[in-house]
Amino acid sequence: MVSIQEFLALRHQLPVADVRSENEFAAGHIPGVINLPILNNAERAAVGTDYKQLGQPEAIKTGFRLVGPRLETLIKEAEKISDGKELLVHCWRGGMRSANFCQFMSMAKIKSRSLIGGYKSYRQEAAESFKKSFRFMILSGCTGSGKSDVLRELKKQGAQVIDLEALASHKGSAFGHLGMKPQPTTEQFQNYLFEEILKLDLSKPIWVEDESIAIGKIFLPNDFWVTMRKSQMVKLDVKKGVRIQRLVSEYGNADKENFLQSMTKITKRLGGQHFNAAKEKLEQDNMAATIEILLTYYDKTYLESMEKRRENILREVSWDGKDLSSVAKELIHPTIP
Repeated sequence: MVSIQEFLALRHQLPVADVRSENEFAAGHIPGVINLPILNNAERAAVGTDYKQLGQPEAIKTGFRLVGPRLETLIKEAEKISDGKELLVHCWRGGMRSANFCQFMSMAKIKSRSLIGGYKSYRQEAAESFKKSFRFMILSGCTGSGKSDVLRELKKQGAQVIDLEALASHKGSAFGHLGMKPQPTTEQFQNYLFEEILKLDLSKPIWVEDESIAIGKIFLPNDFWVTMRKSQMVKLDVKKGVRIQRLVSEYGNADKENFLQSMTKITKRLGGQHFNAAKEKLEQDNMAATIEILLTYYDKTYLESMEKRRENILREVSWDGKDLSSVAKELIHPTIP
């Protein structure tokens, strides 16, 4: 058996099998592991039913009866995954499923070790990581300021960056899902976030885009978000006309019906008059005018948020919306007046 600390180190050299069911794996899993269910969805449900109705001994018998016909297939799959190496194994709590799996592997001469505490121990380790004392530098700015592009340039120039929107597969606004892959579950997003934290030097600044606690349908860990809200901010100052053109480039090719559906979600906050005006411009294929109207709402919301955190703003940096290299350099190494 291996501890969570040993597991986190060894998994980079050894293959890992998650022996939980497909549904458990889909809800959240350790990035990079391979799902090899000892009990599939239907089998796990059957075992659970017998456990409730007949008790543990009968449930165990049911489990063995169901696994038996698939045992050869499981072993062959494990041989492929291990490729002659030791195999790391985990289930939910490091209990019967991983223990039985390792026993079967031992009989087939495949060396394996299970994670103490299973996937639950990984999740607990992740939860603890979100409480750390991060030296966040929050990159803020009105909608369309190019914060995500600037973050990527900061990373390119050697700064530590956590791209929350990339991890969440969402750009943060009501339109943030357009052109993006389906979002992960909140649990899976938090696993991705934990993996990013493991790569960081926490003694150095970490650049993060200003976000609400929800990005699309996922939620940031509360401890992590509270630290963000208390951290120093750098505000990008980009002219409205430039922001409109950047947003036109970003959303100009979006499906009109999908864009309208997204716009409908903020009708109440936008106001009926503004919504109708934006809809009319959209139907006329005037995306620049549509976005200009939408920014009436988004800019107001942003400025209200900034007013509440005015004391957190360390400095403002003007940007033309084009020269990423220069603005990133200015953010990393501020020019002293």
